Amino acid sequence: MRQSLVRVALRRTTLALTACVLLVSPGLHAAQAADGPASYPRGPVRYVVPFPVGGGVDVAGRILAQRLAEHFGKPFVVENRGGANGNIGTEVVAHAAPDGMTLLFTGAGFVTNPSLYSKIPYDPIRDFAPVAMMAFGPNVLVVNASLPVKSVQELIALARARPDQIGFAGSGNGSTPHLAGELMNQIAGIRMVHIPYRGTGPALVAILGGEAPVMFLPAINAGPNIASGRLRALAVTSRERLQSLPQVPTVAESGLPGYESAQWYGVLAPAGTDAAILNALNAAIARIMHTSDMQARMHEDGLVPIGGSREQFAALITSEITKWAKVIKLSGARVD
Repeated sequence: MRQSLVRVALRRTTLALTACVLLVSPGLHAAQAADGPASYPRGPVRYVVPFPVGGGVDVAGRILAQRLAEHFGKPFVVENRGGANGNIGTEVVAHAAPDGMTLLFTGAGFVTNPSLYSKIPYDPIRDFAPVAMMAFGPNVLVVNASLPVKSVQELIALARARPDQIGFAGSGNGSTPHLAGELMNQIAGIRMVHIPYRGTGPALVAILGGEAPVMFLPAINAGPNIASGRLRALAVTSRERLQSLPQVPTVAESGLPGYESAQWYGVLAPAGTDAAILNALNAAIARIMHTSDMQARMHEDGLVPIGGSREQFAALITSEITKWAKVIKLSGARVD
């Protein structure tokens, strides 16, 4: 059975830290000619992931980078530029030359940072050209097996009986797990308390140890711990159930209609990049995400492959900025 994306990524951490260039398959370069300029890319593409090695964005980004390298016949070199919830690496790409040789692979922090920070060094709409959404992955609402709740409604009842006493772990203030919990607080009218940790790993350790009994855990990290019985899955935060966890209901069908929260992964280029290059990249990503092996791999790890149009990705970014601005304002969440 194919190993999870997370375990694969951890095995490759040493290579990543030494900035190893992804291997390519020159024989597949011919497939690119039909997608765009024959001269693109003219050499290795700088592929910036604005988060540390091993996290969900990095794991998904490396999978796509390798496939893009195979498709175009040139290396897509992953460069992890973590810090400030993605702002540092994102700024690098915002100020790069718009020639398609520097790309950003990012996640939902791209649309929440404008509301979490009083000032960010880029404009997410003006400074970027959306290329394609790769996939999205919901969180799974999980509890430590010792917590006496077996459904969303039982958790809500407990939180109402014990306001400000039920803690939920998150991978930092303003992270997707944090905001997923704040959205539930607002819709359900409860007051669970966010407990921030320095990343998904430490937060997962905390809930496994009972330090924080609840977590909105990225689906890509959830499967093994649910299967082992150490965590109990109450619901998934997506609009529909996951193929990898078909027995777990959505939060919406568990009594909170309209609830939806998911991490997404996608590629953006600096604003002003030639449309022919953007179209070539979009077509390549769509082709990659619709292959049977990539779809199987995504579903196995709780991700939903997308690969839609540039316009669809742009519309998502705009709507998500608006949606999360309201949640963040009501929650009072701030990073600086």
